[in-house]
Amino acid sequence: MARGRRVRAAGLLAAAYLFCCSSLWSGPAKAAPDEEDGPHFILFSGRDFWRNGAFLYGGTTWAPGGFEQDGFLFKFLISGGLYRYNAGDLDGAEVVGAEARGAIMAGWRMKRGPLEAKIFFGPEFQNNWLWPDDPGNRLRGRAVGLRFAIDLWMEPTPTTMAAGDASLSTIGANYSARAAYGWKLFNRFYAGPESQVYGGDGYAQLRFGAHLTSLRTGITEWSAGCGWAVDSDRNGSLYLRLGLMQHR
Repeated sequence: MARGRRVRAAGLLAAAYLFCCSSLWSGPAKAAPDEEDGPHFILFSGRDFWRNGAFLYGGTTWAPGGFEQDGFLFKFLISGGLYRYNAGDLDGAEVVGAEARGAIMAGWRMKRGPLEAKIFFGPEFQNNWLWPDDPGNRLRGRAVGLRFAIDLWMEPTPTTMAAGDASLSTIGANYSARAAYGWKLFNRFYAGPESQVYGGDGYAQLRFGAHLTSLRTGITEWSAGCGWAVDSDRNGSLYLRLGLMQHR
């Protein structure tokens, strides 16, 4: 039962990695007069793969006053994926799980000097299916809880960046945190090291790798990460994630 909960928690928070870039860019001044305060929506999506799971997520963030101003934010997020684990209550049999999750969060954006912070809080909804059914897994079926998240972005110099994010859910006491540093290359994107930790219900996973952030192609901004993950069950594997967002 404990192993089932731990692996499921890892699957959830890998999807919630809240690696999303916090860099908000309003583009050249070519908007209509009622859009001079910059874009009001960010559309985002991503995917995360590792040895025992694959997850996709997507959503939107809305800033009624524009992303260039301090003020209210609203985020809508959905995610889903597949994961697997060996169930102790089923004599070690492999269980395949599927998860669907959604969250609706209110937040606040503020910028002080080179530091930009966005804080979110709101209800979260989950549904999990298991094949075969694992009665010892407490995190099965429907669940409702609350999620708190924070995203930080800073440009200490014109050619460097630092980013961090953290998230905590009352469902399974799931948590995640990520930190990254990067240097601007070819005046087009940032690249550098990253680390991440997440877990819940007795499970934890630690990741070390490299990231690419803020690569723009047209109206789309890309990010990616790759490295090595080690968990509290002493399993290790490569991880790969890819994200994109658009400002509207």
